[in-house]
Parts: sequence; structure tokens; C-alpha cells
Amino acid sequence: MLDKLKKIWQVLNRPSVHYSLGFLTLGGFVAGVIFWGGFNTALETTNKEAFCISCHEMENNVYQELQTTIHFTNRSGVRATCPDCHVPHNWTDKIARKMQASKEVWGKVFGTINTRDKFESKRRELAEHEWARLKANDSLECRNCHNFTYMDFTRQSPRAAQMHSTSLASGEKTCIDCHKGIAHHLPDMADVKGF
Repeated sequence: MLDKLKKIWQVLNRPSVHYSLGFLTLGGFVAGVIFWGGFNTALETTNKEAFCISCHEMENNVYQELQTTIHFTNRSGVRATCPDCHVPHNWTDKIARKMQASKEVWGKVFGTINTRDKFESKRRELAEHEWARLKANDSLECRNCHNFTYMDFTRQSPRAAQMHSTSLASGEKTCIDCHKGIAHHLPDMADVKGF
């Protein structure tokens, strides 16, 4: 048995002596394709609404709220899902967001928001984290569907047209500055200026 382990170690330690460089290159390529396929499959699986609402914390709280909004049901039939608003579409931004979201799994593991009362007590903190993230990336997820260049100000209310054509156009504000609570209930905002 020890002789077999020594032989395996020798092959692993100096593989080019035992196998051709072409074989090693081909093996590395095949391993890379398998790894990439598995990684991409896992990434896409975790980027679906079914995955997002697979835990009761999301299904019983924020998903119920989303179902009552225009982002869920509307005259055009276009529906935004959880990843549309919470995960950027560009690959590099998506990877960064997934890495950031991985720490949110700890909330599930440790039961931080596993009851409605716990969720409500943390709602403001959770919302502020999401608003800050959207503010920092200039509401990138909103802009995946809502493009300023194609906005028809004549079909907007006078107030919306004025805000979009000035504050949004100048970069002074971004979508989330005015559209907090667009898909989920707002937390208690009594002490927030402007509400």
C-alpha cells in the first residue's frame, strides 16, 4: 500500500515525466470546462426567483409585498423577478453582488429574520443596506430595464417629468433616491427627512 502511495506521489510530483504535455494540457482544458460549466450552472440556479423565495423568510415577507406592485403584474405583461432588481446583469457586477450576498446566508443560518417580528425589527436596516448599494451603483439594476434615453416625458406626470429631466439627467439623483418602497413596504420612516 505504501509503495502505491509513493508511486502516485511521484506521478503527481513530476507528471511531465509520465504523461505528455499535450495530455496534461487537454486534461486541464477538460477540467476547466467542467469547472466553468458547474460554476455557471450554480450561478444561474441561484439567480432565479424560485431560489430566492425557497426560504420562508423571503417567500412570506418581501415576496408577498412584491405581488401587489406594478413590477409583478401590469398592463404590458413584463414582470420583474427578485434577481432583476437585486442582482446586476453584467457578469462581473453579478459576481461581485453574489460574493456580497453570500454573507447574507448567515442571516438564514442563524435565524436573524426567521419570524415576521424579527424581519420587521430589521426591515429598516435591511432596506438601508439595499438603498445604499443601489445609490452606490447608480441604480444599475433599475437601469437594466428603465433607460433614461428612451423615457417619454410627455407620458409622465408633470412632477415625474420635471424630476427625471433635471435631477436624474444631471446625475444629482439616482432612481432609488425617489423610488424607495417601489416593490416592498417601507420601514418606519418617521425620522427620515423628506418622508
